Amino acid sequence: MEKKIIRIGDEHYILATSALADARTHVLKHGETFGIFNRYGDIQRIGLGEQGLYHEGTRFLSKLEFNLEESHPFLLSSTIKEDNALLAVDLTNPDRYQNDLTFLPRGTLHISRTKLLWQARCYEQFQFTNYSLNPLILSFSIQFEADFADIFEVRGEQRPQRGVMTTTLLKSKAVVFEYQGLDHIKRITYLTVDPSPTTASTKSMVFEVSLAPHEEKSFHINVACSVEGQVPEPMNFSTARVHAAHALQTAKAQYCKIYSGNEQFNDWLNRSLDDICMMTTDLPQGAYPYAGVPWFSTAFGRDGIITALECLWINPDLARGVLTFLASTQATDIIPDQDAQPGKILHETRKGEMAALKEIPFEQYYGSVDSTPLFVLLAGAYFDRTGDKDFIVSLWPHLERALAWIDEYGDPDKDGFVEYVRQTPNGLAQQGWKDSNDAVFHADGTIAEGPIALCEVQGYVYAAKRAASHLARLLNYHDRAESLLREAQTLRHQFNLQFWSDELGTYILALDRIKQPCAIRSTNAGHTLFTEIATQDRAERIAKGLLEEDFFSGWGIRTIPTTEIRYNPMAYHNGSIWPHDNALIALGMSRYGLTQGVERLLGGLFDLSIQVDLHRLPELICGFPRKPGEGPILYPVACAPQAWAAGAVFLLLQACLGISFHGTDREIRFTHPSLPEFLPAIQIKNLRIGKVSADLEFTRTESDVMINVTRKDDQLSIVAVR
Repeated sequence: MEKKIIRIGDEHYILATSALADARTHVLKHGETFGIFNRYGDIQRIGLGEQGLYHEGTRFLSKLEFNLEESHPFLLSSTIKEDNALLAVDLTNPDRYQNDLTFLPRGTLHISRTKLLWQARCYEQFQFTNYSLNPLILSFSIQFEADFADIFEVRGEQRPQRGVMTTTLLKSKAVVFEYQGLDHIKRITYLTVDPSPTTASTKSMVFEVSLAPHEEKSFHINVACSVEGQVPEPMNFSTARVHAAHALQTAKAQYCKIYSGNEQFNDWLNRSLDDICMMTTDLPQGAYPYAGVPWFSTAFGRDGIITALECLWINPDLARGVLTFLASTQATDIIPDQDAQPGKILHETRKGEMAALKEIPFEQYYGSVDSTPLFVLLAGAYFDRTGDKDFIVSLWPHLERALAWIDEYGDPDKDGFVEYVRQTPNGLAQQGWKDSNDAVFHADGTIAEGPIALCEVQGYVYAAKRAASHLARLLNYHDRAESLLREAQTLRHQFNLQFWSDELGTYILALDRIKQPCAIRSTNAGHTLFTEIATQDRAERIAKGLLEEDFFSGWGIRTIPTTEIRYNPMAYHNGSIWPHDNALIALGMSRYGLTQGVERLLGGLFDLSIQVDLHRLPELICGFPRKPGEGPILYPVACAPQAWAAGAVFLLLQACLGISFHGTDREIRFTHPSLPEFLPAIQIKNLRIGKVSADLEFTRTESDVMINVTRKDDQLSIVAVR
């Protein structure tokens, strides 16, 4: 098959084929390892499809197919368990014929297939149960391959040269795939089985199983991923299952518990929290939410910050891990090939062979204009949430470097607005969160030329400088605090002068290279409510526009309305609907007292959660209008799970309840709380600041929300603002 490429001109994008769009897959993840399996639990090699077992940016297993008596079994059910620890598949035999007579009727043999990931290994158990009245002797087989494809090869990149691979069969029950990469890194896949097969080769194994009536027997596969000889010791399936479940429960225990009076809403809450815990990876610097599976299972600066903001009220420790990691990877030098400049915060990091060889620029890449101000913004929000002064003291030098980048490299022409233009032709042309090449354009559809100043980025900078001013005052840097506050106020004034369009009724999308406005209505302007750079009257006008039919599809707000020239409901950034985008807008609406809009956005995304598999919001959906009796139209290569999509429900709930914190005073505040009709009640347990916590109940009435504090530590204050 001819290979497809995903690099056209100067843009990287994810290859979509009909095979990708048609296949329903299941995802498991632990640490640096993730697996994508079809509903049977197999890994099918369909061209360069996305299924496989991956570790540190490389696919270690590209095929694993199970057959019963040389045919595919029937699928009974297939699901990811609620805690995301297990893929559970139920299979049965098809009719087995001999001399044109039914020898074994379908539904006689039950096969429970269960798999999990733990410490760079995939553990798999098959349990065979004979439900006939007669003994059975059956054969089954597994076929397997390893291609050691870099994740960017899986996405469609062509490589002129690859490393060397060898395959060895060991003692008939183990196969070793070894790949010596061009980066001089040795990657090894160990596939072992128990019990031993009847026959074995480097591509397949055949087994025979005999079962008495109602007898059960188990069979196990263990696949280990090794980089430079590093691979944990194996354990049995049951032990690995206990470890995986315990790790997820320990992670969930760090979050406050939320219950509602709507079971479907609880399903959404539970899956979202499980996804956040699964996507969170323990790094040496702390816990970090990786962005999404399959394409973005790594640390992204912007995604990590937004996810931490979404989860800040339910678990501030996640934000601490994000801030610590991003501080440790903050750029110190000018490196054009990485779009790096002193003080700049990371865009993404990659560990695969292509990144190590600089075939792609993303090993440690800094091509995002917003990660740096968002880093400062998150630090301020973290302190408000926790009152953790000691951590802010340790972080302050990194915050100052980030602020210096904003003023020097972020605003090279000194017009007061932060802008971007890439320093390497291999990097991202667009460096806001909408980073498709065609995401920033003029009213006639022409692509804007950089440097580009995005409207939402100015809001991020405004909020960052206000937050930094507060932190500087906390640390007794009073002159610095006053200077930062003046800079923020000046920016807000200039922004409202130059970015507001009375004709559009919103802030323009951007200013281009020659300071011409990109007179486009977009959700970018909605983020100005989140950062509070918008004035009250303009915020109200923006919010009203975002909820009109050309923006709001019924499921959520489109990135651009149907009236814009580049609107395409199937485009990645020009007409699609992103849950995290909607959640940030909802939080902004709540800050201006626009609670009806918040409830409408929560309702749309709640309805979406009911319609999608596992109640798991994907990275994005298509922006087609919602039709009565029909579900959403999904985006074919969207990541699911995606961390900031999973976090959206928590930010939406924060927006509804008007939750804010004053960590130094140990105060939790609820400003104009509201709940939509489908949420009659909410319970929150173990909502904490430091070592003190409270349990609360919220009950919807016809005109208000009643708050009942069911338990509270003495040092904690609960304040309701009506």
